[in-house]
Amino acid sequence: MRTEQEMMDLILTFAENDARIRVVGMEGSRTNVNVPKDRFQDYDITYIVTDMGSFIQDDGWLDYFGKRIIMQKPEAMELFPPELGNWFSYLMLFEDGNRIDLTLVPIDELELYLHSDTLLTVLLDKDGRVPVKPIPTDASYHVSKPSAQVYDDCCNEFWWVSTYVAKGLCRGEILFAMEHLNSYVRPMLLTMLSWQVGIHTNFSLSVGKSYKYLGNYLDENTWNQLLKTFPKCPVSDIWDALLVCHSLFRQSGIYVAERLGYTYPDYDQNVSRYIQKLRESCS
Repeated sequence: MRTEQEMMDLILTFAENDARIRVVGMEGSRTNVNVPKDRFQDYDITYIVTDMGSFIQDDGWLDYFGKRIIMQKPEAMELFPPELGNWFSYLMLFEDGNRIDLTLVPIDELELYLHSDTLLTVLLDKDGRVPVKPIPTDASYHVSKPSAQVYDDCCNEFWWVSTYVAKGLCRGEILFAMEHLNSYVRPMLLTMLSWQVGIHTNFSLSVGKSYKYLGNYLDENTWNQLLKTFPKCPVSDIWDALLVCHSLFRQSGIYVAERLGYTYPDYDQNVSRYIQKLRESCS
């Protein structure tokens, strides 16, 4: 596997030798001093260029970076709508295990790029277009204190969609039930747990993309209970996972409400009784 220095030399040497590339930036975990380094970190690189079309029309220039296992070009896909406007990205996984997420940005959108992410640093500036170099910070990714309305919305969404999971289980619609558990109920639980962590840490840190660092800040029992919310497919396991979600959410929700001076909703009891009766009648 090529070392970090080898990869950075490769990325910058290509840019230095190509007159179309005027500025090189890097974003993501490699700019964040609070993220532990490992071999799975991507190189999130941006080339600010004068001629987008000449790059996009032929992928041959990408071979410079190594032999690829697979590449994705999100802005060229029909299955998913493009999200980057005039920008164009190449997500590349190489045979040695390194990965570069390389984005092209037109030169007239340099200012837009510089304000697109707080975890951003400038690696190369050929023309002095960036006189004040940004200092990467993950502050904008920190868990933020919820307002009373946001807190109540989270509770409402959690308990409302829980009834969909139960309905799906009673109907034998396993995919429906799992989709609502995985895509709506558990995300609200994770949000509430992240607020709990935020209170413990004075809202001074990030729990990472997809809550990947959340386990670092939960006690062992809570972490083990959270893992139980990821069930196998037997219906009884999904019921159990749903009820574990309820228990964890209730515990965390009451804690957050007490610390922030909010009110935990009483419809928890009504929904819990309703779902328990459904489980008994559907068993």
